Amino acid sequence: MFEIVIISGKGGTGKTTVAASIAVLEKDNSVIADCDVDAANMHLLLKPDRSKKEKYFSGKTAVIHANNCTACGKCAEVCEFDAVLVKDGIYSIDPFFCEGCGYCARVCPDNAIEMLDADSGYLFESVTRIGSPMAHARLHPAADNSGKLVAEVKNRAKRMAAESAKEYIIVDGAPGIGCPVISSLAGASYVILVTEPSTAALHDLKRLVALLQKFKLKAGCLINKAELHPEMVQQIIQYLEKEKIDLLGILPFDQAFPDAIAAAKAVVETNEHMKKLMASIWENTKSKLKAV
Repeated sequence: MFEIVIISGKGGTGKTTVAASIAVLEKDNSVIADCDVDAANMHLLLKPDRSKKEKYFSGKTAVIHANNCTACGKCAEVCEFDAVLVKDGIYSIDPFFCEGCGYCARVCPDNAIEMLDADSGYLFESVTRIGSPMAHARLHPAADNSGKLVAEVKNRAKRMAAESAKEYIIVDGAPGIGCPVISSLAGASYVILVTEPSTAALHDLKRLVALLQKFKLKAGCLINKAELHPEMVQQIIQYLEKEKIDLLGILPFDQAFPDAIAAAKAVVETNEHMKKLMASIWENTKSKLKAV
């Protein structure tokens, strides 16, 4: 079983479009994991049925039991996050501001504050419209611990792949280098970096490569929207050669991409030329993977 993680240094490079295209090309032999849990959008292209849904709890949140509260105000005094609300003399906790530290519960003289498991979102196990299994999630607004949720999504994808004897897990990771990205990289067989020819994208690509080097992960790069800045494309290629990152392919800046998104499909389903290009990139990726 191979785990292919697709990430980008910044948003808007076409990462999810690439991930969805690979998922379609390998639909009979893969499980999909949408690990961009803070801003999940793979479901817009692959239409999972969400046949299995369960709540996800992570961290703690404080709750004040009004019947026990004597309105002494000690909780408000110690809260560093302004999470304690007071209305008409009644104290309560704003869950959006509560960080779950538990300090308020420790200082409450009336034991009126309880620390409960935080309802952070939902986990889904689905079958997509292309027939592939998919593990994905939805994080509630302002909910914390997205890295833990990513780990749970990946664990479920691995189990689903084992149960259905699939060879590949296609992971759509988050942009950037934060906790969700680090979590999505754990256990990766190969990483696909999706970038575009801009100064900002090259800067963020360098940060990603530095991260991958710390984890000693093998990676290849796909340059999207090449016509936007041909000179920058050459700079990126030179940088990839210097850092020994595989160049998997180059995609044009083409109306086929927004047209496919508008149709809620992967570009390989709507444009034959792009299908050939993406198929070549995917075959190139598989050849690199076997050499790892």
